[in-house]
Amino acid sequence: MNFPSVSADVLPVLQPYIDLAERLGGFIAQNFDGSMEKIIIEYKGSVKELDLEPMTIAVLKGILTPILLETVNYINAPLIAKERGIEVKEITTDDAGNYHSMMVVKVISGKKESTVSGVLHGKKEPRIISVDEFRVEIIPEGEMLVLSNNDKPGVIGNIGTLLGKNNINIARMQFGRASRGGKAISVVSVDTPVSKDILAKIKKLPNVLSLKHILLPV
Repeated sequence: MNFPSVSADVLPVLQPYIDLAERLGGFIAQNFDGSMEKIIIEYKGSVKELDLEPMTIAVLKGILTPILLETVNYINAPLIAKERGIEVKEITTDDAGNYHSMMVVKVISGKKESTVSGVLHGKKEPRIISVDEFRVEIIPEGEMLVLSNNDKPGVIGNIGTLLGKNNINIARMQFGRASRGGKAISVVSVDTPVSKDILAKIKKLPNVLSLKHILLPV
């Protein structure tokens, strides 16, 4: 990795947080519709005592990489964000709830916004613990299907059946809901690439409201 102001002895301490930051950025970019006008990154707990610049740059790289054709790296990500008119804001707070440290990334476009929160599991492994109002526990890696659905019986079974018929193995499934019987989120991690045809079939399943196909580094 090549950050503009990080020494070799500091980088190992920051590396897990940099990885988490980039994955949060990649996830929210692929899960959000529309252009981004503002990005707010909140550092909660002890992480706020570290050098924030590399983590903020990693968030920007994660966000910009899936939506731009040109190569995005740790050097040019802040410049590209500025050239595209994206406002970037950092916030720090002591309160990380039940966690030692937490990162929250929020993207805003007009009146539309989306938020994703992440922590380090065992101080090294990245986890997404919330997406908007939904509490989850997602391992942010590989190929994922992120569904917005009604919290009704049969949704998960229908997805599993459809993927199974097409020889797509499910690695993990995570769920979250705001309230019983209301809107829910389903995150399905798969071992095999999902074609556009299968994605279209999933979108047509009963009680599926929307579907995002997300790809993150393994």
